[in-house]
Parts: sequence; structure tokens; C-alpha cells
Amino acid sequence: MAGQIPQRFIDDLLARVDVVEVVGERVQLKKAGRNHSGLCPFHQEKTPSFTVSADKQFYHCFGCGAHGNALRFLMEYDKLRFPEAVEQLASRLGMEVPREGADDPRAQARERKRKEGVNLLELSASFFRERLKMPEAGAARDYLARRGLSPEVQQAFGIGYAPDDWEALKRHLGERGVSEAVQVEYGLLVHREESGRTYDRFRDRVMFPIRDIKGRTIAFGGRVLGDARPKYLNSPETPVFHKGRELYGLFEARQAESRLERLVIVEGYMDVVALAQFGIRNAVATLGTSTSEEHLSRLFRLVGEVVFCFDGDRAGRQAATRALETVLPLMIDGRQARFLFLPEGEDPDTLVRREGPEAFNDRITCASPLSEFLFDQAAAGRDLARVEDRERYASQVLAALGRLPEGVLKSLMLSELSRRTGVDQSSFENLMARNAPSPVEASAVGDAAGVSGDEAPPPRGESRRGAGSGSLSLVARMLQLLVHEPSLIERVPEGDDWCPGEDSDGALCRDVIRLLRAGRYRSAQVLLAHFHGSHEGERLAALAGRELLIPRTARGAELDGLVEHFRRHQRRRSPREEIDALLAREKAGERLTREERQRLMALLSELHG
Repeated sequence: MAGQIPQRFIDDLLARVDVVEVVGERVQLKKAGRNHSGLCPFHQEKTPSFTVSADKQFYHCFGCGAHGNALRFLMEYDKLRFPEAVEQLASRLGMEVPREGADDPRAQARERKRKEGVNLLELSASFFRERLKMPEAGAARDYLARRGLSPEVQQAFGIGYAPDDWEALKRHLGERGVSEAVQVEYGLLVHREESGRTYDRFRDRVMFPIRDIKGRTIAFGGRVLGDARPKYLNSPETPVFHKGRELYGLFEARQAESRLERLVIVEGYMDVVALAQFGIRNAVATLGTSTSEEHLSRLFRLVGEVVFCFDGDRAGRQAATRALETVLPLMIDGRQARFLFLPEGEDPDTLVRREGPEAFNDRITCASPLSEFLFDQAAAGRDLARVEDRERYASQVLAALGRLPEGVLKSLMLSELSRRTGVDQSSFENLMARNAPSPVEASAVGDAAGVSGDEAPPPRGESRRGAGSGSLSLVARMLQLLVHEPSLIERVPEGDDWCPGEDSDGALCRDVIRLLRAGRYRSAQVLLAHFHGSHEGERLAALAGRELLIPRTARGAELDGLVEHFRRHQRRRSPREEIDALLAREKAGERLTREERQRLMALLSELHG
């Protein structure tokens, strides 16, 4: 449903839920005094360093620094977005999640329509599953048996059968009060304009329900049993189904493994299901489209590594080239992309049956890293002993590197290009700097990371244009440095009394510094997720979306200079100004640190003699 979730509801929800119960359902906990302890689910350890406090309703790992409340735990462990985590907690307590602006009639109508569509598709999925058990589905059952699919795998993926009848589903839904117009809208019926006739879209096909991240059926794919064309048929675009966004098998992969680390992108339904039959449960498939940025952004929010699996023929190589172009802008530090090419004439379904799951997993493990594939692709058909070919090779690689976000991967690949061509790395860096777009034209790092580029209201003294494309305030520059490179927190001095507090960026900067110190986050994504759904999160996303033009080697010195500037400014402030600033923060509901409270008391004592 449209609209923000009210903060008062979130506070009430967290007051009612028990973090020990939520964590205990996923982690084996033991009572340890007033707290509970166990092995941390967020990093590998043999001695428990993970504690959950019933009093504070908080979890904390002394090993990796992971910490937060019940909502945070669900987001990190179950890989949920903030609204999904709220929905899941609320459902435990039988609470309906309210939305601000939900009384808008248009929003209510959209929500009713969405629920109507999902209920209709669930009803259809149940119909297809039941028809698979009927005598008329003998050929479908034989087909599934020949493909070696066990009843357990068929059940896990909800596989069914659409009867060889023009109106079987139409009659079934009509008897339950579903109009033909609604069935047409959700892609279950085909409407012929010339005759006005409607009939079932899927007939005599093995049916694969396509589920969203929550497991709700949103569309179908059907594999024909006879000679009809096309061999595979997908639902059309509907109010709840968009091919460029959804991935077949993603829900099932998350159900099979709660701590996914890698996902393999294959071509079709049967590839996903066949791999699952052999115990490889981390495969997903696009739905008749090339892999999009939206697909990859969703996957990288769940895992750190994506493996593209292609046929080894020319078409497979072309598909791999398109995938490379799509994934390059998303390769922030900490992510991996690999490219797996199968022997010609094989697909994952046939190969895993011939070689077995262990050999197929070995192929996945040994898949070419993005860097290796990029260099090999640029070198294909070129004689690198010739200067002209080496120039074209270097130009092609540089063009690709220009699409990479700033980071360690980009620096290492420039260094490798220098080694392979014999040209100084500085020469390549100068070439890229000359060809780089202006900051206004530059693509947003935040969009590449899968976060919104919308800006929060600008802080005092900074125009809205300045927040997106003009100059930043000094505090905003420091925030931008920390968002792009959280590891710089190691250079920030203890305490935060030196950090200006007159505007919203100052308060946010102190929050970010405390969070980075406590959580030891090393990923901009995780940092942005912590503030997801808030004005602060929007502000950080806007700063992440601005290209950081400072070279990586100079960023530490830039941060040191900013800290020193703020310290000098603090020393020049009068006691009265400093008292007013601290009191203003307290009145705004901000909690001062112990050092700040001591400083405030000392200043008040000094002022009043």
C-alpha cells in the first residue's frame, strides 16, 4: 500500500515484540545471566560472542559488531527491506500496518486491486496443482518423471498442469465469482477483439507459478507438452507482474537457504528446477528478458556474488556481453560477478544430469571473474604484439572501466591494464579523467547500489540545487566521504564534540560516526539500509549519489583537514554559543554523549562563576 509507515506504529510494534523470540527462532540461544547468547549468524565463529538482551530489546555481537533491534535483525538475517520487516513483525502480533495517506481513495483502490489480483492468481495456482493429480494429466506427470523431478521438488515449486481445454480455468474462476474482465487483466484469459471471445491463455502445459519475494503468486510460465508454439509461454505484464523486475526461483532459493551468499542466473524454469532437484538451490532465471539493472540490484541486496550462466555458443557470448555492460555500474566494492560458459550444446539441466551436482558446483566455483572476462573479451581476435591492436584493446577496457564505480576494483583493474599493455597507470588515469563526465552528468553511485537518488530537504545554508549538483557544505562533504568510504572512520578522533551541530547534517554526521564506530560497517549499502525509510536515509542516499571526485589516495587527508577545521571553529566559539548549541540539541530530543554532558556542565559552571 502507498504511504509511509507512521513512526508511532513502529515504536508501538517494537514495544510489543520480543527480540529474544524473533532471534531465537533463527539462532540457537542459551540463557546467560540476564541475557541470552549464541553463535553470531552474521560471521563465522566457534565461541559465542553474540548476545541478546530482553531488558534492552537489543542484540549485539562483540566479534563483528552487528547490532540492532528486532526489525534490524529481520532486515539483516532474512534480507528484507524495511517495510517487509515491519509487515512480518506486525503479522506475528496480528496487527495491520497503517500507512500515512492510506485514506486516499486512489491508494485504497490500488491496494484493493492488488489484493484482488494476488488472490485470483493464488486461486489459479491451486487449480493447476489439483489438475496435475487428475487422470487427464498423465502426459504431464510422465514428462516431469522423465525430467527426474521428485514430488518434493514439484511441491516446493508449486508445479501444476493447465488442462487441454479452451475454458477450464475460465469456468473454474467464473463459478467463484471472478469476472472475465479481471481474468483478462491478469493474463489468465485471452480476449479476441474481432469475435469478442475469451479463452484460457494456458492450455495443455506444465505450469510453473512465478512468485514474488514474499511467496505470493504473481504470474505463470507454461511449458507445452505437444507441438504448439511457443515452447514456453509467460504471463503478460499485469498490475502485479513486471518481467524486468521479477526472477523465477528467488523465493524458493531464499526458502531453501536463509543465508545465501551467491546466486546463479540461468535461462529457464527447468534449469532452476533441475538444479534444485540435484541440491543446487541458489539458481534463479529471468523471465524471457535480458538481465536488467533492476534484477541485479535486487540480487545484490541479498547476496555479495552473482554468477551468470551462459551457453558456450555465439549467442551465449553475446548475452554475456550484454550482462557485463549491465553489471559494471553496480560493482561497488564488496560485490563479485562471475561468468560461467557451459560446453556447446549443453544447458544447466542436461549438464547437471550428466556430470552430477559436485562437478557442476565446481564449474560455478571456477567461473571467470568479471575482470578476467572483461580482459579476455577485449583481447579476442586481436594481436596484442601490434601497437594498433593494443591501442584498441586498451581503449575498449578503459571504456568499460569508465562505467565502474570508484573503488578498489577499478584501481586494481587499471593497474592490471597497465601491466598488460606496458603503459603507465597514471597515463590511463589521466585519459579517464579527461573523458569523464561532469559531476552533473555523472551516473549516480547510489542508483548503482540500488538505493534511491531522491534528496532530502537541504540543510540550512544549502540550496536544493547545491544538494544535488552544486557545492556542499563542509559537514556534508565529511558525510559524503564517510558514506563512500566507511573505513575512514578509523581516522576520526574519539568523541564528536568537535562536529558542528547547528543543522541537520551535523546531527546526522554524529549519528553516522557513532554507528560506524559501534557497527564497524564497511559497506555503504549497509549504512544506507540502517537509515532506510527516514529523511536521514534520503539525505545519505543523495550524498551517495554524487560522484566523489577526490582521488582515493587523498581522501584520508581530506577528512583529516575537515576535522581540524571543525576543531579550530569550536575553539573560536564563545562559551555561550557552545551552551546554546548543546541545549538546542537536547531540546530537539537528541541524547548527548557523556563527554558532551560533562562539557555542558563545565561551561555552565564557568558561565555562572
